[in-house]
Amino acid sequence: MDDFLDKNSLNENPGVENSIDPIFLKNKGFVPELGLDFAHINPKVRPQDDLFRFMNGDWLDNSEIPQDRASDGAFYKLYEDAEKQVRKIIEDRVQSNENQNDSRESNDQKIGNLYQSFMDEEKIEKLGISPISPFIEKALSLKDKKEFFEYASYLDGQGLAGFFYLFINTDDLDSSKYAVFIGQSGLSLPDEAFYREEAYDEIRKALTAHIGKMLELAGINNAAEKAIAILDLETKIASHHWDQVKSREADLIYNKMSLEQIQEATPNFDWSQWAKLSQTPMAIFEDLVVHQPSYFVGLDSLLQSEPLENWISWLIWHLIHETAPFLSSVFVEENFNFYGRTLSGTPQLRPRWKRGVGLVESIMGEAIGEIYVKEHFPPQAKEQMQRLVKNLLQAYRESIAELDWMSDATKQRAFAKLETFMPKIGYPDKWRDYSKLQVSPDDLIANIMAANAFGKDYEFSKLGKEVDRSIWFMTPQTVNAYYNPGLNEIVFPAAILQPPFFTIGADEAANYGGIGAVIGHEIGHGFDDQGSKYDEKGNLENWWQEEDRRQFEERTKELISQYSTLSPALAPEVKVNGELTIGENIGDLGGITIAYRAYQIATNNGKDAPIKAGLTGAQRFFFGWAQVWRGKNRPEEVKRRIAIDPHSPEEFRCNQVLKNLDSFMESFGVNESDQLYLVKEKRVKIW
Repeated sequence: MDDFLDKNSLNENPGVENSIDPIFLKNKGFVPELGLDFAHINPKVRPQDDLFRFMNGDWLDNSEIPQDRASDGAFYKLYEDAEKQVRKIIEDRVQSNENQNDSRESNDQKIGNLYQSFMDEEKIEKLGISPISPFIEKALSLKDKKEFFEYASYLDGQGLAGFFYLFINTDDLDSSKYAVFIGQSGLSLPDEAFYREEAYDEIRKALTAHIGKMLELAGINNAAEKAIAILDLETKIASHHWDQVKSREADLIYNKMSLEQIQEATPNFDWSQWAKLSQTPMAIFEDLVVHQPSYFVGLDSLLQSEPLENWISWLIWHLIHETAPFLSSVFVEENFNFYGRTLSGTPQLRPRWKRGVGLVESIMGEAIGEIYVKEHFPPQAKEQMQRLVKNLLQAYRESIAELDWMSDATKQRAFAKLETFMPKIGYPDKWRDYSKLQVSPDDLIANIMAANAFGKDYEFSKLGKEVDRSIWFMTPQTVNAYYNPGLNEIVFPAAILQPPFFTIGADEAANYGGIGAVIGHEIGHGFDDQGSKYDEKGNLENWWQEEDRRQFEERTKELISQYSTLSPALAPEVKVNGELTIGENIGDLGGITIAYRAYQIATNNGKDAPIKAGLTGAQRFFFGWAQVWRGKNRPEEVKRRIAIDPHSPEEFRCNQVLKNLDSFMESFGVNESDQLYLVKEKRVKIW
């Protein structure tokens, strides 16, 4: 047989132990005591050249993305596992409902009712377009722009169409109270760039055909002509949108405006009337933050200049678009044909049960989460995570203390921010109250509207009250994590606390390389290009010395330059947007850097990290990092994400940060002839 890998070439750096035997490792498969899965190794790839494809290459080459998904990988395996567990939770409640004769109003009953209403496919098919026909007929009867504005405002209140998004969160300038945030919307494509860049010309043509088909299915006359007019109108709306990079800038999107100020800026948009008809309390104008003021000025001018019939067509289209997943199969299929097949390259619609599970989770996620935690989250996971978080925070303190580019004054403020970090692990201490949500087992659209109203009331109930720091923005069964700058908190739902991110009782190395780097990443968001603008109380305040901020931005510019040269293997014609992804890239770089330091703390500076499976503790750490990025996407999905996603593709999230780490170079003896080598002078170190 061919000698696929020269072991001696793995390490040409004297003094670094060379014991990596890829065949030996691959044959071991998943090793629970190490928390490492070697089954996906590609022995023909050297870790010094491409750690991502060394650790995951066999899977990348031989696995197929499921037909109903645009992506697959380690994240999605956990998502799929959680989805199946949640399905059982839901179906158990459906079964329980069928065995009960009383009219209970428990969460269990509501979970079952919601799912039943979605799964009653026979009834939904019979109804066709009829659940939203009254809304369409009303829109078609509108005689002038005053009537249009009033009806659009009403539909906005029902969650069925809208000119802008609205949410309530802590005030960026005073995190002790809530503010209302509004921003740009009104488009059918993921981003304003899709309406202006030549690269998306075919997407725009497909969207026009899709809109025409949906209008035709709904019985709208002259559907093709109306579709062209709708795309033209949305192109004009998009021309007033801020781009993705500008919309990330925390200080630029904080624009506090009174009712009088926003009304003066948009004279054609009657805000008081909108609030009344959309059933929005006037109290929102007491602390209103407008994210993109020029968008609202542009929208206001378009409401005046564009023909009424085009606005009516736009409203009907968005009404159909918003409800399409809940209508009969012809609408579901056509909706998927564009948003699934065309935009993401997904060949097959997800099975109905998966879509039903997703719907119930979107409406009653915490009610399901309370059950999920009891059945699937061991208490010892939380205890072990708390120790990991403690070491990560200590590692950040030590690293910041050693920074040679930051002054003592700024360091003290950074330490203060670390001291007030609030970790949330597994699940909320207080569960959401769903007692006011009313749903039935046999009226899906009514349930959707009831859920919209319930969600609005829940948000508006925050106004004027003390900030509730117990709230979670992800459910326990979500495979993800987040940092919230307003509350200065890092949050790790239960579902991510399992292999390959975290293995209870396993060797420390893989856990620090996996979930440890995730913890470090989320803490790092408190110190990325935007999170670093918030102080220890969660307020948007410049706590930096001027020279320190300049030094920080010099380093971030270098990281932007590194990523902006990268093209994903599955879509080589596009490049990563280094400016859009800089926050996540800083998070990745800081996360892995600090996680490695925390691992050193946990192992007595590496002295308690013996050789296992022929690997040093440091090598096992980096293998733990690489295995969590096992993932791939369809080419269409790669291009869609490059346009709108602030995260870099998996291959770069794994490999590019390693080029900046002395610890990686030393652990694998990386030298000038290796592809992951970067000269020391060009390595970026921020935290």
